[in-house]
Amino acid sequence: MPLALAALLCIACGFLLVSLGWLCRAPRTDDLLLRASLSVGYGLGIFSLTFFLARIYGVTNLVAVDLVVFALLLVSFLLLRTRAATSAIVSSTRQEIHGPPLLHRILTSAFAVALCVAVYSAILRTLAHPHGDGWDAFAIWNLRARFLFRAGTHWRDGFGPLLFWSHPDYPLLLPGATANFWIYLGHDDPAVPAIIGFLFTFCTVGILFSALSILRGRTAAMLGALALVTTPFFIEQGTSQYADVPLGFFVLATIALLCLHDYDSVNPFYSPRLHALAGLAAGFAAWTKNEGLLFLCAILAAYFLILVSSKILRDASPQPRQERPHDSWISFATLLAAVAPAFLLIAWFKLSIAPPGDLFSDPATTLHKLLDPARYWAVLKWYVKGFIRFGHWLPIPGTLVLLGFYWVAGSREGEEPALGFRSSILALILTLAGYFAVYLITPYDIYWHLRFSLTRLFLQLWPSTIFLFFVSYPGGAKAPVPGR
Repeated sequence: MPLALAALLCIACGFLLVSLGWLCRAPRTDDLLLRASLSVGYGLGIFSLTFFLARIYGVTNLVAVDLVVFALLLVSFLLLRTRAATSAIVSSTRQEIHGPPLLHRILTSAFAVALCVAVYSAILRTLAHPHGDGWDAFAIWNLRARFLFRAGTHWRDGFGPLLFWSHPDYPLLLPGATANFWIYLGHDDPAVPAIIGFLFTFCTVGILFSALSILRGRTAAMLGALALVTTPFFIEQGTSQYADVPLGFFVLATIALLCLHDYDSVNPFYSPRLHALAGLAAGFAAWTKNEGLLFLCAILAAYFLILVSSKILRDASPQPRQERPHDSWISFATLLAAVAPAFLLIAWFKLSIAPPGDLFSDPATTLHKLLDPARYWAVLKWYVKGFIRFGHWLPIPGTLVLLGFYWVAGSREGEEPALGFRSSILALILTLAGYFAVYLITPYDIYWHLRFSLTRLFLQLWPSTIFLFFVSYPGGAKAPVPGR
């Protein structure tokens, strides 16, 4: 019962937060699935933040804090919800992938079977590894959660120099959310992080399916979700209690919300609220893992660069453009405002509580490493091998299957992609470039570091890559025509 109460309160907080920014309306099933999937991640983010802030200020009655947060969100929702007619993403704005009815039925059956097999496999793996499958699960994320839960007023000891091997500079979304649930239970039940990992895994599938269904139709949605649930490494990592799949959840949420805004921005009920939700998702990504902070900076930089380049092109071209520059800058300001609280909290955490990270532990050698061509060649080779081998598929890598599908089926139509789509593509490229730079300056043996982390870094971006692939094919990135 306590766990059920905590879960209900967590998801309700997430649902209210998502609903505060939700103006677009899609077919009812897709709309509910997308909001429900987002609500799980946002709720866990809220639970993590409330727990961490309660620990900082010495608040002991955490249940009361969670109830106050829920009440504030409920009052805000009742006061601020729009009474105007909601906007609609109608079927005429979608660029659907069509096929023979028999092929559609086969695809539907294949997706249903794959989803059931994935759920069954995830349950078996969770039961076989109740404390997580790998070093990071119990030595980093669950260890930090136990310090936050068990240590009471001495919780800062979990970030001391004696635990340098456990990366005490890592953000605390997973440990904080896990510890919050343990407060309700009264003990550190290993089922909690296992359930959280399971939820993040299949809510990622839910976001991918529902967002693609809204933007491109059910066929594209099933193809995209099928590509994700049949990725063996995705299911393996999702149940391992690592932070890579939760990070991928928030990266996908950010990108999906930006692309949904692309399709709704010509509507008379246009609002930057979806950008606020996207900014919150990017902030939660940064609070999940250090790589999320890199993505947060990448999405802000990408959005700004695309805005500036669009202005230059618009000024140089006599042709009218679809994007409204004033609204675009308002959206960017909203995105900045939404990520600011998480960014400030992370900065305070790293400067005041967490010890320095090990990445820049030896700055004297950083320049030397950056000037070594052999390191560039080593990382580049591993990038190529990681791309080909990614996913643990047998016998054909899924990355090559997607490329083959795109090549055989044809290229995208010539319309210019919208702002959110272009920013998302550039953000993923910048994030990959940031990973590349980290490997160049790593204080560890470069081959060891690449071997044990590169595939997981690719996995963080894999759901978003699938999403953007099917949004862009064919002609899916253009905004709808006003008045349709």
